[in-house]
Amino acid sequence: MNNIDRIKLKDKEIILVGTAHISKKSVELVNETIKKEKPDVVGVELCENRYKTLTDKKKWQNTKITQIIKEGKTYLFLTNLLLGIFQKRMGANVEVIPGAEMIEAINAAKKQKAKIALLDRDIQITLKRAWSKAKFTEKAKLFYGLMEGLIISEEVDEKTIEEMKAKDMMSHMVEELGKQMPDAKKVLIDERDIYIANKILDSKGKKIVAVVGAGHIKGIKKHLKKKQDIKPLEKIPKKSKLLKTINYLIPAIVIGIILAGFAFGKSTDVALSMIWYWFIINGVLSALAVSFSLPHPLTIIAVFFAAPFTSLNPTIAAGIVGGYVEARLREPKVKDFEKLSQLTSVGGFWKNRISRILLVVLFANIGSSIATFIALPYLLGLL
Repeated sequence: MNNIDRIKLKDKEIILVGTAHISKKSVELVNETIKKEKPDVVGVELCENRYKTLTDKKKWQNTKITQIIKEGKTYLFLTNLLLGIFQKRMGANVEVIPGAEMIEAINAAKKQKAKIALLDRDIQITLKRAWSKAKFTEKAKLFYGLMEGLIISEEVDEKTIEEMKAKDMMSHMVEELGKQMPDAKKVLIDERDIYIANKILDSKGKKIVAVVGAGHIKGIKKHLKKKQDIKPLEKIPKKSKLLKTINYLIPAIVIGIILAGFAFGKSTDVALSMIWYWFIINGVLSALAVSFSLPHPLTIIAVFFAAPFTSLNPTIAAGIVGGYVEARLREPKVKDFEKLSQLTSVGGFWKNRISRILLVVLFANIGSSIATFIALPYLLGLL
C-alpha cells in the first residue's frame, strides 16, 4: 500500500507521509520521499518539547526536578516516562528507536536545506486536556492499557507492523479507541488532526512534506479543506469547581469535627484524642505508602510528620514535601538524567534517582488520601 497522499491546494502542494513510529520501512520512506520531492518545508508530528527530546541529548540534564514537583507536573512527567518506556518496548523487537522516522525527516530536511515545521500540539497540553476531559472509566482504561503494555511483552516484528499499515489497521485502531474511550479519543486524535492540519496550512512553503502517524492521515486530509482557529485547542481546561470545593471541604470538615469535640465532648480529652488519631493515622499510612518507593529513611520520617498537616492544607500535598526532601537528600547526578531516557521497564523507576523522586511524590499522596478517608469516620465515632 502506498503510504503517501498528495494534496494540491491553491498555493500549496502537500505530500502526507503516513508512518508507524517503530517501522524501519517508514524511516526509509521518509528519507526517499524528501530526497525525491525536494520540498520547501518538512513538517514533523512533533511539538517543541518532543523535538528537543529527540534532538537535544542534554535536555534531561537541564531538567529541574524540584521545579517539576513545585509546579505540580509530577504526574505528567511520570506519564511521559511511561509512554516512552512503552514505545521503547514495542520498538526493541524491530531494533528501531521510537521517533526514528521523525529524526530521519529532520536530518533529511537539513540536507535539502528545507525549513522544519513542528506540527503537533504541546504534549503537556494534550495530556492535560485528555486527563481533564476523560471520564473516570476512561482514565482507568487508559491506565490499565498502559500498564498491561508495560508488563506483558508481546512480540511485534517488522512484518506485523507493515501488515497493519497495509490493511489500514491504524485507522481501525483509532475507530476502536473512539468506541471505547470517546472523550479521550477526541483529545488525543481528533483535536490533533485539526491542529496538525492547520499547522500544515500555516507553513510558509509552496511544497510541503508532512511526516505524520498513519492513524492521523484520514483526519488531517478532512481538515485541510478548511482553515480553522486552533487557539481554543491550546487552552488547558480549568479545574472543576466541584473538585476545588471538595479539596477545601474535606479539611474544613476535619477541623469542624475536632472543634465539635472541644465544644460538645464530655471533656477536652475527646478533642485531644481526635487530634492524636488524626496525626497517627495520616502519618503512619502516608509513611507506609511512601516506603514502597524505597526512599531515604529521612524522607519517610519527613512524610510521617508532614502528612497530618498537608492533609488540612489544599495548597500543598505530602508528596511535594516528600519529593523535595528526597531530592535534597539524594541529589540527582548527571548520569541519572542521562539514563532517564533509557528506562525500559517499570522496575527501572526504582533504580534511577529522578524517577524514584517521582514515585515518592506519587506514593506519599496516595497514602495521605487513603489516610484522610479512613480517619474521617473514625473521628466522627469519637464524638
